[in-house]
Amino acid sequence: MKLLPLLCLSALMVGCGSDQTTPNSAAGALTDEQLRMAAELRDEALVSNVAWDVVEDLTTEVGARMPGTPSDAKGVEWMEQRFRDLGFDKVTLEPVEYPLWERHHEVANVVAPFEQPLAITALGGSVGTDGALVAPVVYFATIDELQEAADEEVEGKIVFINKRMEKTIDGSGYGPVVAGRSGGAKVAGAKGAVAVLIRSVGTDSDRFAHTGMMRYDDDIPKIPAAALSNPDADQVERLLQRGALTVSMDISAGFTGTYTGHNVIAEVTGSRWPDEIIVIGGHLDSWDLGTGALDDGAGVAVTTAAAHRLLADDARPGRTIRVVAFANEEQGLIGAYQYAAAHEDEIEQHFLGSESDFGAGRVWRYDTNVSDALLPSFEQIFPILEPLGIERGGLTSGGGPDIIPLQQLGVPVVRLSQDGTDYFDYHHTANDTLDKIDPEALNQNVAAWITLVYLASHIPAEAD
Repeated sequence: MKLLPLLCLSALMVGCGSDQTTPNSAAGALTDEQLRMAAELRDEALVSNVAWDVVEDLTTEVGARMPGTPSDAKGVEWMEQRFRDLGFDKVTLEPVEYPLWERHHEVANVVAPFEQPLAITALGGSVGTDGALVAPVVYFATIDELQEAADEEVEGKIVFINKRMEKTIDGSGYGPVVAGRSGGAKVAGAKGAVAVLIRSVGTDSDRFAHTGMMRYDDDIPKIPAAALSNPDADQVERLLQRGALTVSMDISAGFTGTYTGHNVIAEVTGSRWPDEIIVIGGHLDSWDLGTGALDDGAGVAVTTAAAHRLLADDARPGRTIRVVAFANEEQGLIGAYQYAAAHEDEIEQHFLGSESDFGAGRVWRYDTNVSDALLPSFEQIFPILEPLGIERGGLTSGGGPDIIPLQQLGVPVVRLSQDGTDYFDYHHTANDTLDKIDPEALNQNVAAWITLVYLASHIPAEAD
């Protein structure tokens, strides 16, 4: 099956708590002993420090891991060594090649009618301004309004798109806003604009602009694109209400060649069906503004900690658990697509896929997307998750952004959705730092993941 290119943050979501549960195993193929062991592993994980140690060390010793930077390479080296130090049965690197985008500097100012600085960040993939670019600003509430505008209204101006994002537990406010980030420059460039500024795709009121990837079309002029912090977007809106507004932008950024990074992969060999694989993980890369603690150091740490506990003889999984620290998710799921392409010949051996990539809030919901034959066994998992404050979700889940390419090839997926109420306060900003992680919530994530992975690894394949 051909993989379809896709760029998205994808199905997002979260929870609380922990009590011992002894469910009835008659509905599925999991045994009472396996369910009992999962409950024991769940409760043990609530007081473990492994995930915290991983994310604390990663963000302290490496920091930001912008794709293609020296810190990205350092992060790969660090992750490989950490997997080895934790004693995983197998650790490998798989090369991932991609275009190299670099950010050098970005400055913006209101030059008329009232001189003042603006807090901006270039969007990933943006071209530079080639020095200071000074032009009047034209306002649009949404990208849809921009699409409807006459070319003469836009030509020669800096387009300002002011769409606000709503705060929700499941991240559902992201989709309606992100179109302005990803496509604003294409629409504005086609109408003759000289640059585009967007209100940050975020829910905070801090003076930190949110970056994120955007795209051009080859047949449309490429114009610089940047995000304003939300308070600065408010300021620009107020200034425009007072009349004409002129802004200066100076951005140095752009693609400068190609780079070869790596997916970092660790395995726990299965005790019953070692050739069958459950893929879990997160993405190792981050944007350059913060230290990538929430996005996605936490996800890498949680899945690493869950798999690490399964190395012990008393908790060996039935299937092989493959933890993938994916390369360059931020610029288009590039490591994920290259992983799927590299393993397409063994795709039938991939029993399940799931990723943690929505911060470090408590898991609050369990969604599945598996066959009807396997569903009763996956339903058995829920009573062990429920004491953590997790509710049962739906049957049409995605597995997370980096799992999309595997799902497109037919791999079953599940999702442990995290509470994202505050996630977009920090997403893609300089404020994505370790202090935003609650260690207790992080451990609740590990407890949910170890429950899921351990039990899924023991579901007999013949149930399918």
